[in-house]
Amino acid sequence: MHKRILIVEDEASIRDMVAFALRKAGMDAAHAADARTAQLAISERVPDLILLDWMLPGTSGLELARRLRKEELSREIPIIMLTARGEEMDRVNGLEAGVDDYVIKPFSTRELIARIKAVLRRSQGDDGSGMVELGGLRIDGPAHRVFAGDDAIPIGPTEYRLLFFFMTHPERVYSRAQLLDHVWGGSVYVEERTVDVHIRRLRKTLEPWKLDDMVQTVRGAGYRFSAST
Repeated sequence: MHKRILIVEDEASIRDMVAFALRKAGMDAAHAADARTAQLAISERVPDLILLDWMLPGTSGLELARRLRKEELSREIPIIMLTARGEEMDRVNGLEAGVDDYVIKPFSTRELIARIKAVLRRSQGDDGSGMVELGGLRIDGPAHRVFAGDDAIPIGPTEYRLLFFFMTHPERVYSRAQLLDHVWGGSVYVEERTVDVHIRRLRKTLEPWKLDDMVQTVRGAGYRFSAST
């Protein structure tokens, strides 16, 4: 079955260009010109990935990303932000809002398709398929869910992969570069600052169950996951 990509972009020329490239790459394209239409499209049929423009009319793409990450139906949908805002702080804000990748305008459709395929591989790949328990946390890989005791923990796709890696490699220190290789894949260019953003998001996810201190910072070296605090 073809992957369904929702393009949330108010400029028709960009929507058409991206939709043409998606169809050429063997994917299906759905369209939305604003946040309200996008949420309606998601409620009717959940896409495999969302391409989200930052500068939407009314509700911004950044705010929409935050909303989508809070809603059960859309929480695990990978999001790639399309934007002309290329400053580091803008990228960090996007990642903290729940975006999985970032493509700066103007972009080539070849690069965009490559990034879409990479994000889909990361979010829907075979990794994270086992059953793991550690320090009060449990991952049900086949169901792609995380539990603290009997409570299901809402978690985004990147944080899920990061947590799965940590829980299957506990008590070891990994540098940012090593985490990028293991969790994001060495063939995808992602800045090391991205790791810090997702570490913060993972801690925030675990905080309501007082499990956030299992994700430990080792100054000058990287991060470690430990049930011993």
